Amino acid sequence: MSGEVLVERDGHVATVTLSAPDRLNAMNLAMWQGIADAFTVLDMVDDLRCIIMRGAGEKAFAAGADIAEFAKERFDRDSAQAYGAVMAEALEAIQNCRHPVVAMIHGACVGGGLELACCCDMRICGTASRFGVPVKNLGLVVALNEMQAVAAVVGRANALEIVLEGRIFDAQRAQQMGLVNRIVADDQVTAEVEATAQRIADGAPLVARWHKKFARRLSQPEALSAADIEESYDCFATEDFQTGYKAFLAKEKPEFQGR
Repeated sequence: MSGEVLVERDGHVATVTLSAPDRLNAMNLAMWQGIADAFTVLDMVDDLRCIIMRGAGEKAFAAGADIAEFAKERFDRDSAQAYGAVMAEALEAIQNCRHPVVAMIHGACVGGGLELACCCDMRICGTASRFGVPVKNLGLVVALNEMQAVAAVVGRANALEIVLEGRIFDAQRAQQMGLVNRIVADDQVTAEVEATAQRIADGAPLVARWHKKFARRLSQPEALSAADIEESYDCFATEDFQTGYKAFLAKEKPEFQGR
């Protein structure tokens, strides 16, 4: 069906799919809410180790907002603010999810789609992928919290380039900005993301969650506290640490349990 957010599970990896292929996975209000709901639930799944986020098909990750919905959902300040609150909930649910999230980017990653991708922890795209936030052509601004998500990934100067010019740019420029981690052949995007997710899932899950938490903490302006630094040593009290270093010495593959 068009206009759904689908969740599938394969072992320790979940896949969240934006499914509106007839409109290049452009997002409507129900889909924004669906993202918030999906990531809120996945965050609570203890034996999950990685989440892949993708668009249905291979033409688009997400081609921004569903403009046809503006007339009934975003037609004035009050309705736009209510709509924006749902968008914010979705973006924050991805950012706050304790599990690593990898964006699988086929084709267009534009507008709200680019914002969603920036909330993920890693982004892998194909050579033909295209990016941009052309909201200047609609007379719209990128809301402050949405701009924050983009700037956190590409920096202030690149974020301003994206929104002020409003142009659509290629994968190479996206990588120069730091927007994507990796570019692969278009027919290899799925395989590369799945392999990446499996490499993450093979590691100690508590460590992956700590690293995600630490990276986010380092983006905050406050100086590190003694408690922040002390948390770095909590891993030594886990069963997975015992498993990991003993497996290394024995030249065996560790089987982490997340404890």
